[in-house]
Amino acid sequence: MIYTVTFNPSLDYIVSMDGFEMGMTNRTTAEQMFPGGKGINVSIVLSNLGIKNTALGFTAGFTGEQIEKEIQKMGLLTDFIHVANGISRINVKLKDYDGTEINGMGPDIDSACVTRLYEKLEQLGAGDILVLAGSIPKCLPDSIYSDILERLQNKGVLFVVDATKDLLLNVLRYHPFLIKPNNHELGEIFHVTLDTREDVVPYAKKLQGQGAGNVLVSMAGEGAVLVDEKGGVHMLAAPKGTLVNAVGAGDSMVAGFLAGWTRKQDYEYAFRMGISAGSASAFSELLATKEEVEHVFENLNP
Repeated sequence: MIYTVTFNPSLDYIVSMDGFEMGMTNRTTAEQMFPGGKGINVSIVLSNLGIKNTALGFTAGFTGEQIEKEIQKMGLLTDFIHVANGISRINVKLKDYDGTEINGMGPDIDSACVTRLYEKLEQLGAGDILVLAGSIPKCLPDSIYSDILERLQNKGVLFVVDATKDLLLNVLRYHPFLIKPNNHELGEIFHVTLDTREDVVPYAKKLQGQGAGNVLVSMAGEGAVLVDEKGGVHMLAAPKGTLVNAVGAGDSMVAGFLAGWTRKQDYEYAFRMGISAGSASAFSELLATKEEVEHVFENLNP
C-alpha cells in the first residue's frame, strides 16, 4: 500500500477576475475550490491511475471537514487526524495573476496529534511506500520528516520525500527510495545554477552519495532527469503541449513515477510515467486523469 502524508492540507480557492485593484472591492468572474496539499495531490493522481493508496495528515474545523468530504467524493481512502485547535487553511489563488496567492497558516498541531500520527505510521511494514511531501506548519519541529524515517528505518518501508532544503537533506542518511527536487531546489542546495538536463546529473549523483536512492529532478519546460539507484541516467525533454496550470505538476510526476514503478519495477518505464503524469497535469485545468496521462505517454519521444 502507498501512504501519503500532508501535514498542512488546504482548501484551494481559485478565482478569476477582470482586473485587480488594491484598496478596492474586487469581484470574481469565476471560482473553483479544491482540496490541496502536495501529499493529497499525489494521492489523487495515484487514484486516477488506478493505484490504491491512503491519504494521511491533519485536518481541523469546518475547512478540514470539507477537505475530507471532497477527497472522499473522489473515491480516495483517508485516515486524517482531527486537530482541536484552529482550522485547516484556505489558500486563495488569483488565477489571472501568475504566482499571486495568499496561503493560510493552518491549525495548531500539538504533540498528542503528532504521537497519533506516529502510531498510525508504526503499522506500516515491508513493501509499503510512504510519501512525505511539502512544507510543514510552524508548530511542528523541523526534524519531523527525519524523525519519521528514523522511527520506521528497520520496517522495510520505502520512503519518498518531496521537500526542500533541510527537510530534504536531513532525511538522506535514512536512504529514501526516491527524492524529487526540481532543478532550482537542487541548485540552491549546492549554490549553483542548473539550466540544462546535463547540468543536473552530477548534483543528483552527489545527493545519492549522501544517501538518496533514486533522484528525480523536474525541470518544467526543460523536461526531467532521473538518476536511478542502479547508476542509470534517464533524460527527457518536456512533452509538447499548452501550459494551463502548473500547480500539482511536480506532485503528479511523483505519482506517475510510483504508479509506473509499482507496475513494472522498471526505472525507465517509471520515469516516462512520471514525466507523462506531470505534463498531463500541467496541460489540464485539474490534476491529470488516467486517459490524459496515457495520451502524453503514447506521444513521448522514443
